[in-house]
Amino acid sequence: MKLRSRIAAPVAAFVLAGLTATACAPQTAANDASKDEKSGTLRVWLFQEVNNDPKKKVVDQAIAAFTQQHGDAEVEVEYIPVETRAQRIKAAFNDPKSAPDLIEYGNTDTAGYVKDGGLADISKEFGDWAEAKDTDPTATRSVTVGGKVYGAPFFVGVRALYYRTDVFTELGLQPPKTQAELVSTAKRIRQAKPELYGIAVGGAYTYGAMPFIWANGGELAEESGGTYTSAIDSAAARKGIETYTSLFGDDNCPAAKCAAMGGNATVTAFASGTAAMAIGGDFSHQAVEAGAVKGKYAVVPLPGVKEGEIAPAFAGGNNIGVLKSSTHRTLAVDLMKRFAGKDAQRGLFDAMGFLPTYTDVRAEVAKKDPFVEPFVRTLAAGTKFVPASSGWGQIDASTVLPTMFQEIVSGKKDVAAASGDAAKKMNTAFSDAG
Repeated sequence: MKLRSRIAAPVAAFVLAGLTATACAPQTAANDASKDEKSGTLRVWLFQEVNNDPKKKVVDQAIAAFTQQHGDAEVEVEYIPVETRAQRIKAAFNDPKSAPDLIEYGNTDTAGYVKDGGLADISKEFGDWAEAKDTDPTATRSVTVGGKVYGAPFFVGVRALYYRTDVFTELGLQPPKTQAELVSTAKRIRQAKPELYGIAVGGAYTYGAMPFIWANGGELAEESGGTYTSAIDSAAARKGIETYTSLFGDDNCPAAKCAAMGGNATVTAFASGTAAMAIGGDFSHQAVEAGAVKGKYAVVPLPGVKEGEIAPAFAGGNNIGVLKSSTHRTLAVDLMKRFAGKDAQRGLFDAMGFLPTYTDVRAEVAKKDPFVEPFVRTLAAGTKFVPASSGWGQIDASTVLPTMFQEIVSGKKDVAAASGDAAKKMNTAFSDAG
């Protein structure tokens, strides 16, 4: 096997989904490759994990299969820290000579990278790829901008409701079946056990709040003719905002402590035993298992408005894309398929617990590991994604939605005023994005 790999220092943890590039760079000039070489060295940038060895083994296996088929090709892999990915990738877009052929990137980064002119349109190759027909539709949307495909989904992550089985048993409670029950159950727990948050929520936990908006029929934005307009101030969205923000207060999660909390902080509160419930991802499993609640918790899908409904979750995850500047396009697309193919995704689940993007492979892994079953059910019920606009990066980076939630829970603004102001900021970002 012709493989060279190295890990970029310093070591950095991988953070799943919801990360958006914040570094600014001038829009890339035309950087289309003028040739398509069928031999030589392919350079690959992948994200570095906390424990990178399991991922590296899966990657090495995919490369072995690739180089067996392409004897004149070599692959050089560099594992880069997630925290510096925005600067490095955008710099690569602007310097094609030093750029890799293939990159791993967060799925919320797609539209921004397309606007920067960095990713190759692989619509035809993706359409001709037999395995792609089994890809989850939301995962496919995460690589699609303006009807064109700019990569392959690598893995997906969603959130569900973690709850303390010991607390629920002691208080004679059942997992909530509706969002109204979720609110009342959280407050009942807090009343009976004031040392606990009924459910840990965060004013800066955008991806934990979104399911409440979507479950009530709201949307983040509406698309028409390729342009987006904010819908965060619609009547339906406001209902979801009201439900989520009703969980902040002394009767559940005091605003003074919880308004600034993000997703990691809420999961930490649950894992440490200071919360009876939390909205966490399949990727939160290791953190919870390492905490004080090990052996005393279970997971169910986050309920919707009506009994039997599952709240739509944000479909986070990562993709693999070919750079527009690659001089090895054909080889790079084939290597992309190796990394994002079914065999590799099975391997990534076994090694790292990353959920596959293929519906049939997800069904397989759910049978192997009961823990992932509620997350697979959540995916099957239908997930949502952020607007496919480069403006979303600015919205996320400037904390428009966290600011909205924090203004409401602090009492500075009511839902109508805060959501109206957020809508104006979002529309400015969408307009600036073009």
